[in-house]
Amino acid sequence: MIWLVAFLSCIGLICAKAPFNHYVHNQRVIGGHNAAPNTWKWQASLQFDSYNDGSFYHICGGSIIDGFHIMTAAHCILSMDAKKYLVVVGEYNLFEDDGSEQLLRVEKIVVHPAWTGDLGKGNDIALLKLADSVYDNGYVAIADLPYPDQMLPHDFTCYITGWGLMDYSGSVPAILQVAPLNVVEHSVCSQYEWWGSLALRTMVCAGGNGYTSGCQGDSGGPLSCFIDGAWRVHGVVSYGPAGMCNQVSKPTVFTRVSFFQDWMYQVMQSS
Repeated sequence: MIWLVAFLSCIGLICAKAPFNHYVHNQRVIGGHNAAPNTWKWQASLQFDSYNDGSFYHICGGSIIDGFHIMTAAHCILSMDAKKYLVVVGEYNLFEDDGSEQLLRVEKIVVHPAWTGDLGKGNDIALLKLADSVYDNGYVAIADLPYPDQMLPHDFTCYITGWGLMDYSGSVPAILQVAPLNVVEHSVCSQYEWWGSLALRTMVCAGGNGYTSGCQGDSGGPLSCFIDGAWRVHGVVSYGPAGMCNQVSKPTVFTRVSFFQDWMYQVMQSS
C-alpha cells in the first residue's frame, strides 16, 4: 500500500499520458464489449495535441453536461493551454469517420480548486468550456446528473464506457466499449483489503471482481447508472490499481458527481 500511495499519480488507469506512437489512440474497457451504435450519447473523447502539429489523439473520456461544457477528470488536464485540446462528441469508432462526430474546440479549462494532483485526496474533476455549442444531430445528448449528495446502494449495477485499455498488453480496438460494474459502497471499499483510506466519501467505487474494470484511456469518462427513471452520470473515472487494472478487491474509483454539483453549476453559470 505504501508503494501504491507513493506512485499513485502515475500508475494504473490514472495517467493521461501520450502513447509512444501518437497516432495510436488509447484502448478499451477491460472485460467489456462493443457498445451499440448511437448509444451512450453523452460520452465524449478528449483529445490532445502534444506536438503542436495538429495531430490530436484520444487521452481521456468525458461527459456532455450542457451545450457548452464537458465534465472530465482533473488528472486528464496535461496543459492549461485550451488550444491543445479537442473534444469529439458523437464519436463511435476512433479510427473512422462515422458521420456522427462533432469536433469542438476548447475555450476554457476549469480544474476543481481543491485538486492537488494527489488522487488519494480526491477532487479529481474538471470542466471544459467549449468555443462552440454541441448541436443536436441525433447522436449526442446532455447527461442527466444525480440528485445533489445522492449515494448509490451497494451492489447496484452501473456501466462504464470508454476507449481505454482492453488488457495489460494494450490491445487497440477503436470502437466505444461498455461494461457493467457493480457499486461497492464506501463502508466496504474503505476497508484495508480494498482501497482503505484512499477511498473517500467523495468517490464511488465500482467493480473489483477481477474481470471487469476501467483502465488507461477511460479516465475522465462516465459511470452511467439507470436510477430514478433515467440514465444518470454518477461518476468520473479517476483511478485504479497498478499493473493489471482488473484486480480482485481493487475496484475502479470514480469522482462522485453528486458531491461536486454545486461547484459545477457555479462554474457553468459564471462562464
